[in-house]
Amino acid sequence: MTISGLTVVGVKGLVGAATSNVTQQNLIGAANAERGHVSINGAKTILLVGLDGQGGMMRSDSNILLHIPASHDRAYLVSLPRDSYVRIPAYENGKVPYRGGENKLNSAFAYGSRGLTGDEALAHGFELLSLTIKDLTGITPDAGAIIDFDGFKKVVEVLGKVCMYVDEDTTSIHIGHTADGKRAAPYKINPDGTLHHKNPGVTANFYAKGNHCFTPSQALDFVRQRDLLANNDFDYGRQRHQQQLIKAVLKQVVNDGLSSPRKLPGLLSAVGKTMTVDGGGISLEDWAFAMRGINPDDMITIKTNNGKFNSRSVPGVGSAEILSDTSMQLLQAVKDDTVDNFVIAHPDWVATS
Repeated sequence: MTISGLTVVGVKGLVGAATSNVTQQNLIGAANAERGHVSINGAKTILLVGLDGQGGMMRSDSNILLHIPASHDRAYLVSLPRDSYVRIPAYENGKVPYRGGENKLNSAFAYGSRGLTGDEALAHGFELLSLTIKDLTGITPDAGAIIDFDGFKKVVEVLGKVCMYVDEDTTSIHIGHTADGKRAAPYKINPDGTLHHKNPGVTANFYAKGNHCFTPSQALDFVRQRDLLANNDFDYGRQRHQQQLIKAVLKQVVNDGLSSPRKLPGLLSAVGKTMTVDGGGISLEDWAFAMRGINPDDMITIKTNNGKFNSRSVPGVGSAEILSDTSMQLLQAVKDDTVDNFVIAHPDWVATS
């Protein structure tokens, strides 16, 4: 997206600089094995995954389908709740086999990566998650990427700040300060990530509803929050805020980076280092040229379950989210490249902030 609107010479230079900083790895694996010849033409869906390493297991904290219609002139961001109750297929990772079963969506990455470390853990975790999403939706990702939200902090450091609209009052459970201004944790956190108790004498960071220009640490802190959101939308709020941060950072990279030759090399390097990418057999250069007409303002975020809880208590699993019939219609629209029609029929499912 950083290359839209430039001359051909400028595009070639930027593409080379940007792609040289991206870590590339086979992530989709067997989920993509049935494909024959692949082409950049037509509608494309990219699986974006953010990881959470709490509790010693590598779980997918964010699961975003980035759908690009065949026209390649806009993009849709559809987040799958991490607690969605799904069937995870049996899987052999060469170390600890998984027999298959029903569990939360974020468990798929954990079961795929069990007993593994480093690149092997990422590859097998992502592969089982891809296979799970394929079974759930019929969608085989055309490409995939693991997003390091900590890495976005480095991008913001180069930009100096990132400006975005905060759509609900948000209280941090991670960062606060004492009366003398020293940084301190405002809450004691349980091993599973839930709140234990408030730490006395510590005032939590508070992000009021409205326009904000975040420092790097504030931006990362804001999009990590799920527990103390004013609308009590928990993971739905966090997934929306993560989508908004991605858009805000990309928009600022385009607006500030392309007009600043001094900043641009550092920005491209920082953006590239925020992700590990599987191009699905298509070179990153081809992806870049095909998507050059998409501006961050052309990215539309859509709420699964219309951003409302549809929970059910499942023995042995706990509280899990059940994707509604309309959510499944949305995912079918992604598969069929008819998301435009879905949006027209369900305009309230579009996140406006």
